[in-house]
Amino acid sequence: METNHIFLTGYAKLPQGITAKELYAVIAVGVVIDIKTSEIVDADCTLATALAKSVVKNLLVGSKLNDLDKIEKGFKNHYYGSARKAILSAIKTCNEKYRQILDGADEIIED
Repeated sequence: METNHIFLTGYAKLPQGITAKELYAVIAVGVVIDIKTSEIVDADCTLATALAKSVVKNLLVGSKLNDLDKIEKGFKNHYYGSARKAILSAIKTCNEKYRQILDGADEIIED
């Protein structure tokens, strides 16, 4: 991993009635970001299908973690899966952790 890259995770409850809920109960979103630019350089999540994971990755990689409005707009325009709200909630948690790191917080608050 590059020296200026960090790994962050966020979790959120999944809605009832989707396969991922039966498998995991919560969604985990992991992102590798460039701490200097906030650019997301890699991403993964615990959705049930490879295609859904790929769509989430494609929507996140290249985005700036500190530009939540743009990320949210991308998901609202391109992701119509049932887990959208949970994914965005998990990404917001990643953003909060990133801001704590930038602010020099000694401890990162866990989910």
